[in-house]
Amino acid sequence: MDLPKLAIAALGGTVSMQSLQSGEGVVPSVSGEALLNTVPELKTLAQLTVETLGLLPGASLDFEYLLSVLCWANFQINQGAAGVIIVQGTDTLEESATFFDYLWDHDEPLVLTGAMRSAAQAGADGPANLLDAGRVALAQSSRGRGAQVVIHGQIHRANAVRKVDSMALHAFASPVTGPAGILMEGVVRYLQPPVARQVLPLPQTTNQTIALLEASLSADSLLLENVVELGYDGLVIAGFGAGHVSAHWAKVIETIARHIPVIIATRTGCGSTARSTYGFEGSEIDLQRKGAVMAGFTCPRKARILLWLLVGCRQQEHLASYLDQTG
Repeated sequence: MDLPKLAIAALGGTVSMQSLQSGEGVVPSVSGEALLNTVPELKTLAQLTVETLGLLPGASLDFEYLLSVLCWANFQINQGAAGVIIVQGTDTLEESATFFDYLWDHDEPLVLTGAMRSAAQAGADGPANLLDAGRVALAQSSRGRGAQVVIHGQIHRANAVRKVDSMALHAFASPVTGPAGILMEGVVRYLQPPVARQVLPLPQTTNQTIALLEASLSADSLLLENVVELGYDGLVIAGFGAGHVSAHWAKVIETIARHIPVIIATRTGCGSTARSTYGFEGSEIDLQRKGAVMAGFTCPRKARILLWLLVGCRQQEHLASYLDQTG
C-alpha cells in the first residue's frame, strides 16, 4: 500500500538554530532535511517532500514572504500531498497561522509547528513537535480545519492560539476555547468539531500598511494624530479592558475613522471586547458611534492581519462580518 504524500517547508526559527561559534548565541542554520533526520519515524508514515525555503528567525518573516510560502503549499496540494507542514520560529507562529488560515482554501490540513528549544539544546522539542505535526497533517479528522498550530502535544485553531510565555515549553495556549485537540500515545484526538470558515481571496495589492497602537495610561496622541497623514490604510488599537481608550484618544479616533478603517481590540490577552455595556467617552459604545469596529475575540495582532488582507483584496467593507465570525 502506497504511503500518503506529506510536504514539509522549513522557514527557520529556533527549531533550526544552533551556535556557530563557542560563546555566541544560536542562529538559524539547520536545514529542513537535517531536521527530518532527527525524526526517522515520520518517514514510515508518509512519502516526504522537504524543502528549506528559508533560514530566518520568526521576527524577520513578512506578509509577502508568507504569500510565497502559501504558493509553495498550494502547489504541493495540487501535486497530491495529503497535508502540508510549515516549520518556523515561534515568535510569530500565531500570526503566520492566522495569515494562512484566512487564505487556505483546501480541505487538506495545513499544520504549523516550531520549537522553544534550539536544535543544540538537550531535550530539544523540535523533533517531537515535527512528528506530532506529521500525525495531525495525515489524520483524516484534520481535514476541513484550515490552518492549525501543533506544539507541545496540543492542536490549536489558528484564530484562537496565542503565545503566552516567552521561553517556557508550554508557551502556546488558546485562552478562551482551549486546544482543539491533543495527541495521546501518538493518536490525534480532537476535542472540538471543525468550525465554519470563510476564506479570503488572495490580496491584489501588498503595499498597504496597517498601524497597530496600544492604549496605555496617560499616553500622548502624537503618533495617533498622524496615522492618516503618514499614509496608513487602516488602524488597530489594542485598547484597555473590554476595548476602551481615553476621552482624548476617542476624539482623535473619530477623525481617523472618517478616512480609514479603525478596529478596537483588547490588550488583555484573553476575552472579548464589549459592544453595549459601557457608555462613557472612550467606551465601546462611544467608539462605535465614532465609526470604529470592535474586534470581539480577535486579538490586536490578528485583527491587523485580517485588515491587511481585506484592504489588499478590496473587501474592507466586510470587516465587521469577519470579526463577528471570528469572535
